[in-house]
Amino acid sequence: MKLRSIGVRLTFWYMGLLAATLIILGASAYALLTYSLQREVDGALESVANALADRYVEGIELSRSDSIDQLFRQFFGFVPLDPYYEMLDPVERRPLLSNRSRRLPLSDTAWTNASRGIATFETVNQTERYPTRILTRPVIVNSRVVNLVQVGMSLERTYRTSKSFLLILTTMLPVGLALAGVGGWLLARRSLRPVQAMTQAARRISAFRLSERLKESGTGDELDQLARTLNETLERLDASFNQMRQFSADASHELQTPLTVLKGEIEVALRSHRKASEYRTTLESALEEINRMAKLVDGLLFLARADSGVLKIDRQSIVIQDLVHDVQAELAKIAAEGNVKLNCENTEPVRIVGDPVLLRQLIQNLVHNGLKYTPEGGHVDVETALDGKRAVLTVSDTGEGIAPEEQDKIFQRFYRSARAKSQSGGSAGLGLSIVESIVKAHNGKIEVTSKIGSGTTFKVSLPTPH
Repeated sequence: MKLRSIGVRLTFWYMGLLAATLIILGASAYALLTYSLQREVDGALESVANALADRYVEGIELSRSDSIDQLFRQFFGFVPLDPYYEMLDPVERRPLLSNRSRRLPLSDTAWTNASRGIATFETVNQTERYPTRILTRPVIVNSRVVNLVQVGMSLERTYRTSKSFLLILTTMLPVGLALAGVGGWLLARRSLRPVQAMTQAARRISAFRLSERLKESGTGDELDQLARTLNETLERLDASFNQMRQFSADASHELQTPLTVLKGEIEVALRSHRKASEYRTTLESALEEINRMAKLVDGLLFLARADSGVLKIDRQSIVIQDLVHDVQAELAKIAAEGNVKLNCENTEPVRIVGDPVLLRQLIQNLVHNGLKYTPEGGHVDVETALDGKRAVLTVSDTGEGIAPEEQDKIFQRFYRSARAKSQSGGSAGLGLSIVESIVKAHNGKIEVTSKIGSGTTFKVSLPTPH
């Protein structure tokens, strides 16, 4: 049995709390029992003393012990052990009548209180094994103390009752704790059995078995909530691992293509002696492939920083219209080469707070995609406007559009439709993923609406300074 086990610790805690509770309850019960027995004895003694005093006042003969026993039986329900009574002269303190040859002690306190008309209870220890409870009561006639009545009895039965009760408590305490310990241990094991099952199931789960899930009992208790939370964590891990595997596979594929082309061109160039112009052509082609790989690696690093939350944003107050005009100037040549009209006239000077470099890249990627997939004679329109407390950037084109089943996938990394692959011109499919990361980094939203044959519209909503 390991002390570090939760079941063992719960059992010990349960036994400790139960022991403390039983001790407190037992002590309280013992104190209440002792108090109740003493009150019962005092009440009976007071009743007997009152009856004796009344008989004395009425002149009834008290010399027969049977009458005394009857009085004790009347108020106690039985004749107590060693019942005493005495009638004392209040002045000389000598006995006038007694049912025993041995006198009861009369203390100075009791005699003084009696002279004032006050009854006094005392517990005295004589030669007997158990103490005696005594009541000294004055008999008052016409406002004058004419006699003293003393009644007493041994507290043997009271002490024996208290002792028996205490013995029962001390005997039942360890027995109760032992039974509680066994029951607590069994209850703890049963309660923790689902935890053990979850532990064993979790040990079987690895990076290659993330599809497994922890079973829920269906009771909806805290353990089910824990299992549900762990299953949700496993689902996120599984999705992350799948994304990493797909990411690694796509990145390897995208890097393999330019490396293969680069390696082939260099090997062909080295097989035989060639002219300087041919070497120059080979180097230019190699440089093109290197630039392609560099662009791909830059995009991957950007997305990695965005995923890890370490993407640095230099927030500045900027007018989004100025960024649109900068991009228009940069891509004017590409638009002219493709005979596509780039229209940026419907823009408002909306001010936002953000990173000008990243936002320029966002606009550039969206506009470049529009120019790339818009046929000759078409147009790409860029608009900026203020919608409440948000700035809205809209980029629309008159291209072939995106199929509905592909619109939810275009922001995935390396995803390209069959049409995009045939027209991408070496694109790795990271542009829209980078756009989405930039939008999220600025607490914005991006939406896409498209229809086959009618073009595509991207709508970016960014918060404005309050």
